[in-house]
Amino acid sequence: MAETLAPAAPRVAPGAPAGRRGGGRRRTRLVEIAFLLPAVVYLGLFFGFPVVKNVVMGFQAYTTSTFYTGEAPFVGFDNYVAVVSSAVFDRALLNTALFTVGSIVGQFVLGLAIALFFHRRFPLSGFLRSLILLPWLIPMIAGAAVWRWILDTDNGVLNRVLSVLPFLDRPDWLTSTSLALVAVIGVNIWLGIPFTMTILYGGLQEIPAEVYEAGALDGATGWRAFRSITWPLLRPVVTVVLVLSVVYTVKVIDVILGVTNGGPADSTQTLATLSYAVSFRQFDFGAGAALGNILVLISLVFAVVYLRLNRRQVDE
Repeated sequence: MAETLAPAAPRVAPGAPAGRRGGGRRRTRLVEIAFLLPAVVYLGLFFGFPVVKNVVMGFQAYTTSTFYTGEAPFVGFDNYVAVVSSAVFDRALLNTALFTVGSIVGQFVLGLAIALFFHRRFPLSGFLRSLILLPWLIPMIAGAAVWRWILDTDNGVLNRVLSVLPFLDRPDWLTSTSLALVAVIGVNIWLGIPFTMTILYGGLQEIPAEVYEAGALDGATGWRAFRSITWPLLRPVVTVVLVLSVVYTVKVIDVILGVTNGGPADSTQTLATLSYAVSFRQFDFGAGAALGNILVLISLVFAVVYLRLNRRQVDE
């Protein structure tokens, strides 16, 4: 009996489909790199290079003569020793801590209150919410200039309003060593509330309404609903807001320069403004770079904390 032979299958070159797939993946990868390359170059030129240059300058005697001679002798940690042992450093470090903590507490409390207020729908809520964003859209130096006029002792709007109150003298907001830092913190709170409110409002929008409805059946309303439902579910967003606020606030310089210029008597001098003063008034760029590196180190610590907390939340 003759064997029935099945028709031979067409021969396919081994590895051809894999090769085509590999070529497609390589082309896709090249396209992705081509799109990312301009951003990487931009970050390297305008962020990476200045950071590296600043770190190097912190270990050099970099002055105005360096721009002509090109010579910046290596001095090791002398710049750091000089700035840390200066009479202003302790005051600037304390002011930086007070300015950062005061600003973040004020921005967070008021931003959370406003976010909770706008979480409930009512007429014109969208329009009013957009008005709150105006301080965030105004350049900080412009906002600082306006507040400098508002806080002026003789002609400021705030003191004009307070003058109608009996038994109240006009406070010297910008010339008193005890009030100047409070005034600067207040201005920075006003400028930073929109940022905090926007992020917290977005976090509130992500909480399902069904959770509140289920909680209401168990009697969780009002303050109890906030404590048992809103705050636990909002905690990851709160962590992000607080850490980012620290990183942004610790290096604020334009608000302080625009309102008090670090005075009076260094009462509003922070590490950021001190770095500016040492670099561009005393023209000791090496010492100024050292102060800048200290600020970068502080920001880096909080950035690492943020990444670790964020990774932990993702893992959970």
